[in-house]
Amino acid sequence: MSLLWLASTLSILAFGTWQVDAFDNSRSDNLAVYWGQNSYGATHLSDSANWQQNIGYYCQDDTIDAIPIAFLNVFSSTGGYPSINIANICNTDNSGIFPGTSLAKCQFLASDIEHCQSRGKIVTLSLGGATGAASFSSAAQATAFGDTIWNLFLGGSSDIRPFGDAVLDGIDLDIEGGSTTYFDSFVNRIRELASGADKKYYITAAPQCPYPDAYLGTVLNAVAFDAVYVQFYNNWCGLQNFNNQWAWDFESWDTWAKTVAVNPDVKIYIGAPASSTAAGSGYVDAPTLANIALETRDDYSSFGGVMLWDASQAYANNRYDAQIKEALQDDTCGATSSSASSTRSSTSTSRASTSNTSTRTSSSPTSTSRSSTSPSSTRASTSTSGASSSTSRSTTAVTRTSTTIVRSSTTSRSTSRSSSTSRSSSTSRATSTSRATSTSRATSTRSTSRATSTSRTTSSSRATRTSRTSTSTSRPATSTTSSTRPTSTAGVCSGVGAWSTNKAYVGGDQVSYNGHRWTAKWWSYNDVPGGLAGVWADNGAC
Repeated sequence: MSLLWLASTLSILAFGTWQVDAFDNSRSDNLAVYWGQNSYGATHLSDSANWQQNIGYYCQDDTIDAIPIAFLNVFSSTGGYPSINIANICNTDNSGIFPGTSLAKCQFLASDIEHCQSRGKIVTLSLGGATGAASFSSAAQATAFGDTIWNLFLGGSSDIRPFGDAVLDGIDLDIEGGSTTYFDSFVNRIRELASGADKKYYITAAPQCPYPDAYLGTVLNAVAFDAVYVQFYNNWCGLQNFNNQWAWDFESWDTWAKTVAVNPDVKIYIGAPASSTAAGSGYVDAPTLANIALETRDDYSSFGGVMLWDASQAYANNRYDAQIKEALQDDTCGATSSSASSTRSSTSTSRASTSNTSTRTSSSPTSTSRSSTSPSSTRASTSTSGASSSTSRSTTAVTRTSTTIVRSSTTSRSTSRSSSTSRSSSTSRATSTSRATSTSRATSTRSTSRATSTSRTTSSSRATRTSRTSTSTSRPATSTTSSTRPTSTAGVCSGVGAWSTNKAYVGGDQVSYNGHRWTAKWWSYNDVPGGLAGVWADNGAC
């Protein structure tokens, strides 16, 4: 544990138990931050000092409200048990496994998890990820898997609990591949087991922003979720297109929450990258995201807060998480150093897309150096990184004004809004730290993108004063237009296979398409070379 955490613990022993507020899912200022995949380390191999720390390191203040642990990436492995991968903290290669399974021994995290929970935070287990092996062959198998997860991580009992006696607060579904058939049986089994428990268990999901989500859409409609962390990044509907009202589709998710969702009180979060290196697209600076969140909260009652990917990126990016939380808690505070205003204007637009992209992956170490110390001593060593720090933030007031918003439920909509917003944030961090670590390991990431053909004509601009106007535009309530693509094309390059719609590609793979050679930048499925997703690099004509 870090020195600061130990100091906090000693303070509790000396002066009594602190007063903390329990997690409240009904609030609209919650902040969920994923932990477990060392996203910063994957993109900053040489900066090991800022790699992911143990989970307790991120619970030293009241910034974060919910922490999904990423990921349980394999549903059925050795002995029929699942497998988890927590990158540089705990994995099957370096943490040991339970006999007859591929389950890593992460019991040394139990005290950290319980510490976070004592601070009023919920800690859940995220299942899947971009590379997750997740599917069921029958309802019975899905139901049995619910029993397994309950006994290994939640309120049940087992001799091989990866997090020891720590009882997690629920599950999160980040399913980005495979089949989600029978997932309703799995979720319903968790709900059934939790119904007689002595504490609340939460079920969340992390779909990508195109509505409905290609993988989780049917599951979201079939069973009750407490919160949905929509990934507004790596897609045309990402935060980078907030100022295009025909791309930004939070309204679709709000409508789903109010008219389709099984749980009428489900909360929708804006999912965002916590740094420019946390995702391929969709990153905006903290003041911009703060204003987007506040405006969205004003417009939609289903808004529950913000989700960030991930903790390591947020902490390395000037405590991006703290800046967002501060804005959510008090929208009169913010940063004047960066304007988050925007002008929305759009012309007649046609769009049909099921684009799905992700930078989330369950990662394996690329470089490892670990001593033969016990998990407990290793944890103590790694957690001291960045242990003592003092952070000061100065903020000025933000004036937010808006005119009446007129929305029509028909296929045409006229919207007028103006706002004047000024946010500033000055954050300084002075750190005096002894950084000693017995683990030096980074993870690997890859982006996943899946898209159908999209046709979009958009005119947008940004200004320091916000106004949104739209011409008379006809827009269907849901996108029903579909497109087809050939599985191969003429002009095949010598020695390189033709691009195919039904094959998954990874970064570095080469294909031929329309007489050109293309190289994949990251994981890709059904993304046409030269398309809007930007997955392929054009190497020129064959």
